[in-house]
Amino acid sequence: MLRHFLSVDDLASSELDQLLESAAKLKASPEDVSSVLRGKSVAMLFEKPSTRTRVSFEVAVSSTGGHPVVLSGQELQLGRGETIEDTGRVLSRYVHAIVLRTFGQERLEFLAAAADVPVVNALSDFEHPCQCLADLLTIRERRGDLAGVSLAYLGDGNNVAHSLLLGGTLAGMHVRVATPVGFEPIPQVVGRAQEIARETGGSALVTNDPKEAAAGADVLYTDVWASMGQEAEPVERELVFPQYRIDQETVARAAPDVIVLHCLPAHRGHEITDEVIDGPHSAVWDQAENRLHTQRALLLWLLGADRD
Repeated sequence: MLRHFLSVDDLASSELDQLLESAAKLKASPEDVSSVLRGKSVAMLFEKPSTRTRVSFEVAVSSTGGHPVVLSGQELQLGRGETIEDTGRVLSRYVHAIVLRTFGQERLEFLAAAADVPVVNALSDFEHPCQCLADLLTIRERRGDLAGVSLAYLGDGNNVAHSLLLGGTLAGMHVRVATPVGFEPIPQVVGRAQEIARETGGSALVTNDPKEAAAGADVLYTDVWASMGQEAEPVERELVFPQYRIDQETVARAAPDVIVLHCLPAHRGHEITDEVIDGPHSAVWDQAENRLHTQRALLLWLLGADRD
């Protein structure tokens, strides 16, 4: 059956567990799948710049025997007015999956509706679900079971916050998001996360108080104050976001063995200090590495290769 991965909410709780378990096994023994995608190609379309997403997806495909076809928006006929749906119809004749990093979530939805192969959200303004898989794997490595773990996200209520709310509650975690007034996550996402939490035993809370969110947290998480496309707002954001910075004082409010995460790139001295990102509580570099392992597991699952 054709499956897409446009949102963390596309997964059932059991499927999330399966993906994370698969990723852990692939991380331990990557040679076991070195040829499972032989003869298959994956198109990777980048309408937004990327470091970790591009490299980790390209390596994930090539290390499993597949062929990655990496294209920027300027290299496609999209730049000359071809619709995203027509692009999807054509690419479905050439490749076995399509990965898209874009702006509006609707572009992914239009592409998936027209494509005959799996479509993966490699980032949109609405969600960053592949990042969330790596985040959860990193916490799982440090904590074991995800259920009951408390995660405090401090900063902008952006695509990363949306995915953490959905993915964290799906795993039975207690997710607390603290943002300045006017920068909260979309209410529909919060409502959906709370609905999921009622089924899994987790919880979802949005507050404007970073101290409340950080108190006793098992995981502290942050992201840049201005995402791609918001660069025109730096002055306004730098006035209201400093109290949401993760510094040593914030770490001291959390659990003694707190894990600190950042999806990168980091603006050091803004949303996180050098002492924290380079300090003993940081799992940021493991988190970045885990993009490769979770995306490898995701592609194999979507293409049915994990069941061969």
